[in-house]
Amino acid sequence: MTSTPHVSMKPRAALCAVAMLAIIPYGGIRAQAITLQQAIEMAQRQGPQARAAIAQREASRQRNRAFNARLLPQLSLNATVPQYSRAISAVPQPDGTTLYTPLDQTNGNLGINLSQQVPLTGGTLTVQSLLSQNQLTGGQQYKSYTTTPFQVQLFQPIFRPNEQRWSMREQSLTIDIAEKQYLEAREQIAVATTGVFFDFYSARLNLQNSVANAAVNDTLYNLNNGRFQVGKIGENDLLQSELALLRARAAVDQAKLEFDRSLAALRIAINVPAGAALDVVVSSDVPPDFAVDTLVAVQQALRNQSQIPANEFADVDARRKIAEAKLLGGPGANVVASYGLNQTSSVLNQAYKSPLDAQAFSIQVQTPIFLWGAHSADVQAAEAAREQTQFVNRLSVATIEQNARFAALGFVQSRRGLIISAKADTVGSKRYDVAYNRYVIGRISYTDLYVAQQEKDAALQSYVLALRSYWTSYYQLRALTLYDFEKRAPLR
Repeated sequence: MTSTPHVSMKPRAALCAVAMLAIIPYGGIRAQAITLQQAIEMAQRQGPQARAAIAQREASRQRNRAFNARLLPQLSLNATVPQYSRAISAVPQPDGTTLYTPLDQTNGNLGINLSQQVPLTGGTLTVQSLLSQNQLTGGQQYKSYTTTPFQVQLFQPIFRPNEQRWSMREQSLTIDIAEKQYLEAREQIAVATTGVFFDFYSARLNLQNSVANAAVNDTLYNLNNGRFQVGKIGENDLLQSELALLRARAAVDQAKLEFDRSLAALRIAINVPAGAALDVVVSSDVPPDFAVDTLVAVQQALRNQSQIPANEFADVDARRKIAEAKLLGGPGANVVASYGLNQTSSVLNQAYKSPLDAQAFSIQVQTPIFLWGAHSADVQAAEAAREQTQFVNRLSVATIEQNARFAALGFVQSRRGLIISAKADTVGSKRYDVAYNRYVIGRISYTDLYVAQQEKDAALQSYVLALRSYWTSYYQLRALTLYDFEKRAPLR
């Protein structure tokens, strides 16, 4: 987009609107006049959509914090203090007989565990210290303590998916997606606020224009009524003037309703009280020109949009499912190894003296023998799902490129259209002034004046729509690229 000289556009209706919109009486209360940028800042800071986006981002950050915290060593305390039972129990005797006797049994245990996931291998390393106590009363008297001062245990799956590494990859993409989605939500709030802002601005101009048209038509009707009385115009012209007056008054009522509706919508968007006096001001100058290169827009969109890491997440998830289908349906094993010290005694202090070695090792093997093709079918289904994901991702990237390119072109076009509409509004206003003066002195017919009035109103509406289109396309371009072309920096 080449640089053009600064062009001033001061359409008559727009300048009148700025002057009248500066202060609006709300029962004698001075209205708070805000610009579009101020409205967007308020909506992004305190609007309901902004608060929802902030809460969503905070939830994602806390989930990411919790995930990373679980990768650190986890310390836990497990205890049963106590477990009590009283019942008649069978007690084997030395001579081989069984004696049934009432027993009171009290058990208790206490353990401290320190566990650490091992993302490199997918295993879990645990260090623990245990103490248990067993006491019998009743027919027999017995009390013992069993201690394990420390024990190191390793649990390691073999030929199984490394769930920890897959989860870490996905989590890093998840938080990246969440941060970029928040930035996109802020820009979408800007787009939505632009819409309600110009809805209100358009309704305000329309109300002012309708009131002005009604006043003019009332004056013209009185003038035409006098002309009719002296025979200068026919009854048809008088009736046409009266019909225009009635239409103008009906337009005022409709404009008032639309004004109230758009004002309520703007208050909701920027989260101000329902009764707050509020107004908007819009500059009558063409916004400053700055370069928007379509290539830069595409590059920034592919770099910054949340859909790109979302595509990568979908691909990682698809590859994870392939690995799970291949490994979970095939042979595998779990290796459990532990080493520690333990001792037992009827006295607690003695249970910690001269502990003995305690070692354990086991390999648990799971090997499917015949699955009727279920394993291969699962693998093929997972591979087909990843192929589908790849095609969807390619389509997504192509859509992102296309949207960014045409958003940049649309923004350039909207500025050109804004300059043209501003000039058209100025011309339409001047033409109507000339037509009105000529009608007053009887040089043109009322039909010609009515056509000039309609063209003036249409030019004003086109100008407001062009102004709205410019700012909407500006913030849509920012939302699609997460890039500030005016400052030439990514959005943060």
